[in-house]
Amino acid sequence: MNAGRILAFHAPAAAHRATGTTPTVPGLDGLPPMLDAIAAAAARHDRDGTFPFDSIERLHMAGILSLTVPAALGGGGAGLGLAAEAVTLVGEACPATALVLAMQFVRQAAIARSATWPLELRQRIGRDAVTQGALINALRVEPELGSPTRGGLPATVARLRAGHWSISGRKRYATGAPGLRWMEVLARTDEEVPRIGIFLVPADATGVEVIETWNHLGLRASGSHDVVFTDVAVPLDHGIGLVAVGEALRPDAVQSAWTTMLVAAVYTGVARAARRWILRFLNDRAPASLGAPLATLPRVQEAVGEIDGLLAANARITEAAAFATDSGHPPTSAESALHKVTLAENAVRAVERAVSLAGNHGLDRALPLERHWRDVQCARVHVPTADAAHLAAGRLALSQAQHSGNLSS
Repeated sequence: MNAGRILAFHAPAAAHRATGTTPTVPGLDGLPPMLDAIAAAAARHDRDGTFPFDSIERLHMAGILSLTVPAALGGGGAGLGLAAEAVTLVGEACPATALVLAMQFVRQAAIARSATWPLELRQRIGRDAVTQGALINALRVEPELGSPTRGGLPATVARLRAGHWSISGRKRYATGAPGLRWMEVLARTDEEVPRIGIFLVPADATGVEVIETWNHLGLRASGSHDVVFTDVAVPLDHGIGLVAVGEALRPDAVQSAWTTMLVAAVYTGVARAARRWILRFLNDRAPASLGAPLATLPRVQEAVGEIDGLLAANARITEAAAFATDSGHPPTSAESALHKVTLAENAVRAVERAVSLAGNHGLDRALPLERHWRDVQCARVHVPTADAAHLAAGRLALSQAQHSGNLSS
């Protein structure tokens, strides 16, 4: 616990709210006027590694932080399609802010459709997002466990005390940690037969600390620090969906689609920003040896066409998957994982192609393309990673073929 600077929570999100007004924006109308300011702040937050409280506040005032909160609670009631559009737009301006937003959308939508959350908590979480711009995220990764998607029990423990749960443990890569109001903490109980589930922890509860460990190549402003819980007391009804260990982490097709599509949308936004920059550069730069802009060269035009092909594929994959999900027919979890890998690789390749066209300018820290290149590298490390997605899909395909008799021919 001595790595990084330790910060105690003191209602961090509330401290950065500019007004007490409640925005009422049903869609994305309020977002475009905010994007230039968010983009202008992105380079500063990246350079300093500071959390973009100002950009998060702008999203709140545009009504975007509550976009996937049910309309009955004052939110936008948006589905995956509109949420993905919003994340892509914000990702083009500031991907660190967009990742925080993606996590907000995923959790709010999941809570809204969950039958395991107590009604009072569901309503409170949603209304807090509407009125205060309160952020929520799920904290699952641990130093020893890694991602729980690869199996294993969390070391974070919930102990049953007189009238409450006591939570102790440490989580890593808690995106948005400095600005969270609520934390969904994956933990196991200390019962003789342990159960596993979510424990809803207020970020300003006694015993919650952020340790500033996030010092990354990309998304430097996402505030994805460690969070330490030391005997944090939460009410009994804040233990949600507790089940026997063997029943935990079953695939949820809707949840998989929301998570994969929105995480990928962050990096599609980065690739769009890189495209916009390189198009301007190629049209403006006219080397003396050429006597014309670089944009006039056929090989350059071909390369730009490659970038557009990658981004067009991302747009259509996202559109189709979101439409299917919003229509009640989501892709399987295995298919969503494959989509995420494809979308991530396309975004990385598009940015790399732009950098190759820019030459030394693409690696100059004074220019934004270098930042876009760093940010898009993070696309590959989000779960599901390529190896896990391909392994799961391959095993499923081979098993289905074996049981259907397709191997006989």
